[in-house]
Amino acid sequence: MMMASSTIDPREAQHFGAMAKDWWDPKGSSAMLHKLNPVRLGYIRAAVDLHWDGDDTSFTPLAGKTALDVGCGAGLLCEPLARLGAAVTGIDAAAENIAVAQAHAAQAGLAIDYRAVGVEAMTGRFDLVTSLEVIEHVADPAGFVRGLAESLADGGLLVLSTPNRTPLSRLALITLAEGTGRIPRGTHDWDKFLTPEDLTDLLERAGLTVTDVQGLGFSPATGFVLSGSTQLDYFVTAKRV
Repeated sequence: MMMASSTIDPREAQHFGAMAKDWWDPKGSSAMLHKLNPVRLGYIRAAVDLHWDGDDTSFTPLAGKTALDVGCGAGLLCEPLARLGAAVTGIDAAAENIAVAQAHAAQAGLAIDYRAVGVEAMTGRFDLVTSLEVIEHVADPAGFVRGLAESLADGGLLVLSTPNRTPLSRLALITLAEGTGRIPRGTHDWDKFLTPEDLTDLLERAGLTVTDVQGLGFSPATGFVLSGSTQLDYFVTAKRV
């Protein structure tokens, strides 16, 4: 049973739960996420090294640290974070996704703590909290950000990504990507997209300080890339004041 204060949108959970069996298929309904993962991981790795003054040549920069991935799907980010050395917890609103994530991690020999809960159900605090392309799908963005902030340990790092609410994102993600079937129809609601200013305000109200905003763009030659423009999508890092 969901608590009344849950930030989970049941319709969104059902939509993504229906895609569970295809999460790990790079040519399936989650193909776009597979294409996003390299640039995501590059951004997170750079943010981790900067935040903790780490060695950028280390294979396990998160050794000894805990990580929480909120809206983890079937574990596309959790598994790389575990390989980077973190003790990882992944949570998702769709139990179907968690079941697939658990099976895949077991097959890969990775010990990841997966739970089918919303962020408001979490009680512990984590060194690294990530939530990528999730906030645009929740019922209460402000409550969701408060939940993320409450899950972040003192001295910890929060990394988010989300589409910007611009004409470009509407064209690229809904008209083109959903219209041509590259992303399942109904995945996005443009009116729920947040601008960087919107998200920064929510983070600051939750007691965090934004330390970086970086655009995520698309190049026909190289695919998804970090960009100076936030018009399509963007990353945000934040820490506790």
